[in-house]
Amino acid sequence: MAHDLNLLAAFAAVAETGSFTAAAERTGKPKSQLSLQVRRLEAGLGVRLFTRTTRKVSLTEAGSALFDDCAPLLHEMAAALERLDVGRREPSGLLRLTVSAEYAATVLAPLIVGFIERYPKMEIDVVTASEQVDLVDARLDLAIRMGWLKDSSLRVVPLGDFGQWVVAAPDYLRRHGTPQTPAELAAHRWVALTLLRSPLHWTFATPAGGDEAVRVTAALKVNSTAGLQGLVAAGAGLSALPDFMVAEQVRTGQLVRVLGGYALPRAGIYAVYPDGRHVPAKVRAFIDHVREALVAAP
Repeated sequence: MAHDLNLLAAFAAVAETGSFTAAAERTGKPKSQLSLQVRRLEAGLGVRLFTRTTRKVSLTEAGSALFDDCAPLLHEMAAALERLDVGRREPSGLLRLTVSAEYAATVLAPLIVGFIERYPKMEIDVVTASEQVDLVDARLDLAIRMGWLKDSSLRVVPLGDFGQWVVAAPDYLRRHGTPQTPAELAAHRWVALTLLRSPLHWTFATPAGGDEAVRVTAALKVNSTAGLQGLVAAGAGLSALPDFMVAEQVRTGQLVRVLGGYALPRAGIYAVYPDGRHVPAKVRAFIDHVREALVAAP
């Protein structure tokens, strides 16, 4: 039996947004029309595709299987049409991206505001997560990732980098002294970030041009940079944090940067997105916007 592709498109819009109302807002079609199209598709297939309640809709097992099969095909069709029109049309539609909550709050938030002002037809859905999210399974367009990336099938665009500063609260340093060399860190309380591959081993570039490695002892462990920042600010001990997170606290005296003459390796900032033959205009535009802003930043 041949099926109208418009029915599949309506079904996919509801599946992606999780409601007929949101799908209607995205597609610009009446909610009643989308509901009718989904009912026609269900009748033609002889299966229920959604479980409906008064507040939301969710995919049935059959609906999930159909969506997994048809969504890539519909996206490829949309991409083919976009390629014909990309030269004369501004980016539009929904961009779903994931980023750490800390980077979103301190750096990315104003860049997102600037992006939607620049491209008013765009919508942004930000999913914050400390752990890496599978972009394909979560149906995300893009991730902003920090640090050192593992090899993967994803496409990667470098955006910039950031420094790592060893910091402590003034009260902690008054009580325990200020380390003057990396080796002295071994005698201090260290707050360890368990997200790191080697949270207790650090290698500093020395003022003389060499390297100095040190193994610290974890007085406390935490699995988020926000939690780490809070513990250090409360006087729990020393730790290394991204400069973009602590620069303001150092400027105001809430935290003190120590070992300023020694440098930890700079870490990268990357845009990561699923591999494919065509990069959607909205993804390209967002990457370009963020990269331009980071390059221009002091």
